Amino acid sequence: MARHRSGNSRFIRLGALAAAVLVCAWLWREIGGGSGTSGTASRVIIPRGASLGVAADSLAAHEVIGSTRLFRLFARMTGAETAIKPGTYQFAAGAGYRDVLDALVTGRGLMATVVIPEGFDVRDIVPALAKSLRVPEDSVRAAVTDSAWQRELDVPVPSLEGYLFPATYTFPEGTSARDAVTAMIERFLDVWKPEWDARLKAMSISRHDAITMASIVEKEARKAEERPLISAVYWNRVKKRMLLQADPTVQYALPQHVGRVLYKDLEVESRYNTYRYPGLPPGPIASPGEASIAAALAPADVPYLFFVARADGSHVFTETFAQHSRAIAGIKAARRATTKAAPPDRRP
Repeated sequence: MARHRSGNSRFIRLGALAAAVLVCAWLWREIGGGSGTSGTASRVIIPRGASLGVAADSLAAHEVIGSTRLFRLFARMTGAETAIKPGTYQFAAGAGYRDVLDALVTGRGLMATVVIPEGFDVRDIVPALAKSLRVPEDSVRAAVTDSAWQRELDVPVPSLEGYLFPATYTFPEGTSARDAVTAMIERFLDVWKPEWDARLKAMSISRHDAITMASIVEKEARKAEERPLISAVYWNRVKKRMLLQADPTVQYALPQHVGRVLYKDLEVESRYNTYRYPGLPPGPIASPGEASIAAALAPADVPYLFFVARADGSHVFTETFAQHSRAIAGIKAARRATTKAAPPDRRP
């Protein structure tokens, strides 16, 4: 009987030892890495002001770590509980608590996020990308004039203006300007719909013409529902061989951004000055979004040739110059009436 108990005791000790070895091996894999099965990269956002617990929950949700409790304990043991940096990171599944925590504390592997709004032009995009990627602006300028992409897209002007699709981009640390521009163009190609090619044929225009018109619509429209109307006005003027007289193209032709076009600006010598040169300008004047591209390819079926902006950003659309003149007079009268009716500014 004693021998039997002794055998059971030895078996229990061996089992406990094996369990301890397995636990240690698991802890070693969790802390050191290699526990993931796929290695698929996950993008994890750590918000500004997030606690370690919030960060751990996000990491676990993306399968970067296996145990939030163990990760938090490891962070406390290493004194890194309050030292994590906010931002967007990219981790492989099972990256290892040590590497994950080191990245969160040092900011190593932080993704660069840049927002390119609809209507941004190259003069806006270049400094935004340079700042986000931490590269010289000259390298971005070189990337947005890449001749290989110009040939690929059949762009007849020395710039990829209009084809750098507006969106929010997140780039890994070390991304070059050329790779970032490539990502923006690939987004443009992804957004371009096959049915739009049929519209190009139906309208007897090139894609470059469509993006050029879309960029003008993007800069003019303040109300989403007016995009097809604005597109119609400009296409109608193109068909009648009238000057477009689009203020945004003049703004683009000037050496620096201006908030309002003055009479003196209308004299600028540039093919982009649609007050002097008929037809579409040589190329896009900004990055249009999907809605503006769609409007350029599907203008409203209306006879309008003119429009003028109201104070709220909407427009009055008219067919004749006489109607246009009356619309301008009416808007000016309404503006004067509003000014007179406004209470005096009683600042101390």
